[in-house]
Amino acid sequence: MVGPVLFDAVLFDRDGTLVEDVPYNGDPGRVRPVPGARAALDRLRAAGLRLAVVTNQSGLARGLFTESDMRAVHDRIEQLLGRFDAWLVCPHDDGDGCACRKPLPGLVHAAARTLGTVPTRCLVVGDIGRDMTAALAAGASGVLVPTPVTRATEIAAAPHVAADLPAAVTQILRRQAAVDPATHLPAARPPGDGRGGASRGVPGRTVLVVRSDSAGDVLVTGPGIRAVAAGAGRVVLLCGPRGRAAAELLPDVDEIITHRLPWIDPAPDPVDPAEMGALTERLAAVGADEAVVFTSYHQSALPLALLLRLAGVTRVAAISDDYPGALLDVRHRVPVGVPEPERALSLAAAAGYPPPADDGTALRLRPAAPPPPETGGPGYVVLHPGSAAEARGCPPELAERIARTLVAAGHRVVVTGGPDERELTGRVAGSHAVDLGGRTGLAELAAVVAGAGAVVVGNTGPAHLAAAYGTPVVSLFAPTVPFGQWGPWRVPTVRLGDATAACRGTRAARCPVPGHPCVSGIDPEEVLDALRLLGVPPAGTPTPAVVVRSVAPAVARVGSVGGATVTSGGGGR
Repeated sequence: MVGPVLFDAVLFDRDGTLVEDVPYNGDPGRVRPVPGARAALDRLRAAGLRLAVVTNQSGLARGLFTESDMRAVHDRIEQLLGRFDAWLVCPHDDGDGCACRKPLPGLVHAAARTLGTVPTRCLVVGDIGRDMTAALAAGASGVLVPTPVTRATEIAAAPHVAADLPAAVTQILRRQAAVDPATHLPAARPPGDGRGGASRGVPGRTVLVVRSDSAGDVLVTGPGIRAVAAGAGRVVLLCGPRGRAAAELLPDVDEIITHRLPWIDPAPDPVDPAEMGALTERLAAVGADEAVVFTSYHQSALPLALLLRLAGVTRVAAISDDYPGALLDVRHRVPVGVPEPERALSLAAAAGYPPPADDGTALRLRPAAPPPPETGGPGYVVLHPGSAAEARGCPPELAERIARTLVAAGHRVVVTGGPDERELTGRVAGSHAVDLGGRTGLAELAAVVAGAGAVVVGNTGPAHLAAAYGTPVVSLFAPTVPFGQWGPWRVPTVRLGDATAACRGTRAARCPVPGHPCVSGIDPEEVLDALRLLGVPPAGTPTPAVVVRSVAPAVARVGSVGGATVTSGGGGR
């Protein structure tokens, strides 16, 4: 691997994460690194990752220590843990109204700019919920390392959790390595490629890629498919009817085949031998040199692998915990909980197809058309209350209250839904919001989402559309599936809902708990607060300018970004 792939930088909270939490510490003699910190950080440095610290230090605002004291503490930390590429400090207290105090995302944005990258290519490691909220609101990834003061609700809501700092670093490096074909050699070697990598852009080389599932599943597989396309001459995608519209939005796909797979479809018909025979003949007609079969963590690729063998495909790659016998040439395994886009990217890498150099790890779709005129121009908020899986939708009465609250606060609200959700969207929109229920196919919905200031939605397809177009998401997330695996990918997000609810981890399509408590307990004011956290003002309200202030390097404040103190090295030296 030439340099980092998934992440360019890792941003650490200071107290409780890198060093023992000593409240309002201005004494370098009281600095105690957490166990294993130096060796863990050196592993990240050796992997080419840049390291920064993002820390709230309200003791400055309260006069409990001086900037000179803080610099001395940071110098001592660097003596013990090695040099950091930047220190980003919020010197404010909760009541100061700054843009940098976590859980606000200002420090993460400032750190990314200082390190020459973007938040979506950063990962934040911290010990409390504020750290994870700031990370997600900036579009960064997050790993929570709990301490005795971390609340159980914070642990349940975190996208990823590690037992300690060394374990967090191991997790980060494993995720980085998983999308690097060099990690998987000699498996990552398509036929005839003596270099051990994919034959990049070989004319006439046809690769069949497969994701037979819903629209959202196809969308999150997009980065993996795009990685294959970057190294193939022609890409043919096999998908199911529920994913066809999403498949048509993916770039770099040359042909789409639609067919139900009875071992994948949630409401399958009995297996028809004649139909399976026809599918096998259709696959043979593709003339694929190889196939890469993408699946979710609870699905099996082996039935299709058998049909592909019968169709004459000579190289098949897939994720499989079950013994595949002679069905797979590349048998890949992925730990539970890995984000779905990373899961797809890692399979592509195992087959010999690395992500394209232009940040091929992001969700991307074909350019969206302009939104319909009913939306009233950019800046509106999309509220999508429904879901194909009832357990992951927003209760109608809550959606009604959210719409009224947002409109009362000055937001223009556009309510969206499918043809079978017209009654729901009409009820939610009432007379105060725009009702587009049943009036948009997926491509038209993509246009509406792409033009929005934010999307308020459960864990369903439009959340992934928003991620693909960079539209911030207020995620009303039902914990039936893991947030770290299925949450919006690399887009500014605020997660709402009870992550500890009894439905947690059930994968239920219908709510197994009366009253839908994981989502129904959300206060509409929380949605309004989430939009503020994401920096989404009411439509027509100017977005405040971010002031960037630079002062002489000789003093503590090398620069000020959005109000945060930015220092170089240990406290400004």
